[in-house]
Amino acid sequence: MRLNAKYNIIWLILIAILFTGLSALQSASLLNTFLEQILILIGINIILAVGLNLVIGVAGQFSLGHAGFMAIGAYTAAIVTLKSPTYLAFAGALLLAMVLSGLIALVVGIPTLRLKGDYLAIATLGVAEIIRICIINMEKITNGPAGLFAIPLYVNWQVAFICVVLTTLITVNYIHSGSGLATLAVRDNEIAAEAMGVNTTKSKVVAFVLGAMTASIAGVLYATTIQTVTPKDFGFMKSIDILIIVVFGGIGSITGSFIAAIMLGILNMFLQDFGEMRMIVYALALIVVMIFKPSGLLGTKEFSVKSLLTVKEGKR
Repeated sequence: MRLNAKYNIIWLILIAILFTGLSALQSASLLNTFLEQILILIGINIILAVGLNLVIGVAGQFSLGHAGFMAIGAYTAAIVTLKSPTYLAFAGALLLAMVLSGLIALVVGIPTLRLKGDYLAIATLGVAEIIRICIINMEKITNGPAGLFAIPLYVNWQVAFICVVLTTLITVNYIHSGSGLATLAVRDNEIAAEAMGVNTTKSKVVAFVLGAMTASIAGVLYATTIQTVTPKDFGFMKSIDILIIVVFGGIGSITGSFIAAIMLGILNMFLQDFGEMRMIVYALALIVVMIFKPSGLLGTKEFSVKSLLTVKEGKR
């Protein structure tokens, strides 16, 4: 218990140092509006990648439906805050989006997560498309294909930072909990895990629901940052974009998802002025990494304070 408390204190110190550093940059006027928006978008991508990595890397379920759950969060935030433009409504939209995404993921996950491989990918892609088509057809509420505009701005880098920290802490703690270890066992060998008494369907559904809820949080942040949402923002390519971050960083590595989201976010920032050409450079960068590092930047490795301290104590 003392060791765990020690590691938690170190993590809190590192988070506080990073937060203080960003605050200092803002105070020194080095963090302008453009850079702040880049930071927020990187934070949104981190939340999306961590949630999808929980489903793919930890639970071993190939999902292409993440954009659908992000859409639920984005439209929930847009509708609620447009009707009641207050911070209390924003907080309520965040909670409502998580509940809605969790319930839909639960209803969808129980039958679909019995599938495997390509069949599961097609099923989850179908779910995302159903969500998008429903949004398009609910014109009185969602304004149909035209989307919603002039959404109140509630997100700054501090809000995004807190959301990234909380979602990551919840995800990592789940992975290291008894339920998370059972989910890892299902990923490694489902038959053996079931023979040992693990409820494989429950493990996969719980991971899927948690991943969907984190995606809805990212959707809420997205809507109240960009201030515009349309159904085309949450199509098939959005799910692929999130998947690219996960694969780029390393399937199964939460640290890798962080590094990949940050690197790709910075790369996109520098390629803003190149228009469509930036997608070619972006694709080439991904191809180079996949050739020389097919398992991703970190593979399944994680940055761990515990391992660093253990190495130092061993050297002594």
